[in-house]
Amino acid sequence: MDSPGISPGSDSNDTWEQSLQITKTGSESSRSDRGRRHSSSASSSTISANRDNSPGSNGRRTRPSVTSIASALPTVREMHDRRTSSQSSLTVPRLPHHSSVTSSLTSEETVVSSKKVLTNFQKVAARDPEIEARRLRKLSRCNSEHLVQKGVYNRLMDWYDTSYSCLQNRFLGLFFRSRRRPDLPSKEELIGLARHYYPARADLKVQVCDFGVGRAERNEITLGQIEEYWQAKPDWVDVRWIHAPLGLGLTHSSVEDIFLHDGQPGREFENGGASDWPYLETEVLNIRSHKNFQEMRDVYLILSRFEELEEELDQCSFKNDENSSLQSDISWRANHLAMEANYWNLVSSDMPWQLTEGLVMGMRGPTEGLQPISRQIGQQTLCNHPFYRDCHMVRNIFRCFHRSDGILLTLSPMAGVNFLDQKLAQHLSEPANAIFDNENASAPGYVFSAFADQGTGTWHRRTVEWFLTYLITEIGVTPHAHRQGFNAPDLNLAYQAVINDLKRRRYAPWRKDETVKLVRDYLACVDELTTVKSICQQQVNLFKGMQQDIRKFEQEDNRARRTPDYPQGESMHERVKWALTMVKTRHDTFERLLMEAKQSMEALFQLRSIEQNELAIVSDSQNKAVLIFTGVTIVFLPLSFFTSYYGMNLSTIVDTPRTEGYFWRVCGSSALFIVLVVTMGASRHWLKQLWKSRRPVKHHHNMV
Repeated sequence: MDSPGISPGSDSNDTWEQSLQITKTGSESSRSDRGRRHSSSASSSTISANRDNSPGSNGRRTRPSVTSIASALPTVREMHDRRTSSQSSLTVPRLPHHSSVTSSLTSEETVVSSKKVLTNFQKVAARDPEIEARRLRKLSRCNSEHLVQKGVYNRLMDWYDTSYSCLQNRFLGLFFRSRRRPDLPSKEELIGLARHYYPARADLKVQVCDFGVGRAERNEITLGQIEEYWQAKPDWVDVRWIHAPLGLGLTHSSVEDIFLHDGQPGREFENGGASDWPYLETEVLNIRSHKNFQEMRDVYLILSRFEELEEELDQCSFKNDENSSLQSDISWRANHLAMEANYWNLVSSDMPWQLTEGLVMGMRGPTEGLQPISRQIGQQTLCNHPFYRDCHMVRNIFRCFHRSDGILLTLSPMAGVNFLDQKLAQHLSEPANAIFDNENASAPGYVFSAFADQGTGTWHRRTVEWFLTYLITEIGVTPHAHRQGFNAPDLNLAYQAVINDLKRRRYAPWRKDETVKLVRDYLACVDELTTVKSICQQQVNLFKGMQQDIRKFEQEDNRARRTPDYPQGESMHERVKWALTMVKTRHDTFERLLMEAKQSMEALFQLRSIEQNELAIVSDSQNKAVLIFTGVTIVFLPLSFFTSYYGMNLSTIVDTPRTEGYFWRVCGSSALFIVLVVTMGASRHWLKQLWKSRRPVKHHHNMV
């Protein structure tokens, strides 16, 4: 869990202790007597200014400096001794781990409260060497596999890009090897490439996180085992969270319906959700690598045309499925919706949505989640900022379904970066199937690490509704740069810099086609800002509706005399209030940026209109001069022609028996050839489009 202080970069505790030898604000005894209040949130690190030194005081001062924060924190050795003593006194029996991964940061090392300040400047808590080594081994294994598949992808693109090369390259390929068409990868390599970027549904990785008092565990399973894990949970578990990376589609709808059918629904969010669908959903903005996004589209659009791959890919979709009803439910649903439950229709929901590809909030059926996919993705204006040069901001739906037995199911194909910091490029280079383990980049991964040590011990109420509120508010406010103390430009600052650059380009000297490019950049920027503003407005409406639902929950709890499990913890109402403030601020900021971009574009049109009027005046004077020159030419050109023609006398030339007919055959043919060449050169773009329109559709029946 994030805490302000220094980064854990050394291998020696003594080095960290020496770096933390700062003047303390009080003696060690007074600091121990005051104690530290542990809130349920793990989103921030601040120091409460309680006048009476009581844990329940609500006093607060302004954000302290880095030095004052570090001075109030214990050293790493003290934290290690405290953690060791707390673990030795724990009486809850621990079950043997089954592929479990626990957090490398402890939640008792910081005072946390998301309703205050999210900032933490550096990490003080030490990473568990074993956990970190395990994560690095998994990351290394995923990177090695990705490099192999990247080589296959490059060979596929070399083959595809030369499939319809010009006749010149085909002719030169007969004599030069470098001009020949590359070989297509083998069938096995193409199947491996498809399953790497789009895993088979039964092999899709699913995270199962269990939270109990003083304990938390995480298991990584496959979608083919998911039904077993939502049937029941262990006795020590208060809340079980199952996260499956599924987008809107056939598999999403089947998993959702089977989950809700196997248990009783939880408390209904009537205002936060839809009137007839009381479950929470929100759109999440996250940052993806532009290259990876382009690779996903290329693999889908190219390999989906190979008919030789369809049968084998369809067979592997549910080859390892151990569920009792998932595959049959998908088949029934596909037949009911007149869809084909083949491999590519099932995995198409993994494709992230671009900002300008419509809105996905409120979609019900799986057919609404399918959109036409184009191969080329436009370069966003956000990429004009140096920090986001190789980034692409995408949208993903995040849907939550909870039951009364304490099991929460979340579905979202979100696999990008949620937290912005100076290591953004490093986070983007990590494979999508390993991003959950990086709590510095992934919001879902951070949520688990926040409670990995204390579990539900610091929750205001140990209920699935409380955890759902925490989860959706944590993810809904992303992406942001608060986690690492604003050591990276936030989205609003990046777009402000982009708009300023567009304003500067308005006054650049005139160049051909520059105005068209500038207007296109303005329109792209306006479209992006409009989409972000719309998503923020949806989130504002979501959190306002949740506030009404939470008030109803609190009234029901008061009537039933259900007291909080941890009164000092952050309540659901406080959590939503904090998230609503964050989202409102972002909405107002992007609304201002959108208005500024539109006004700047209007000013550009006015400026270019004035310039066009001035050019028209200059052009009018030039036209008059050309008119006079044309008149003179019309008068004297015929005279020059007839004088030259009738002045020819080929028969009097020595040793030249040629006649005037020979002259016309030679000169007329040359003139006709020159006219044809000039005409074809002038209309080359039209001829090229005509040739492409007559080109047959590519269906590859023979891949070898």
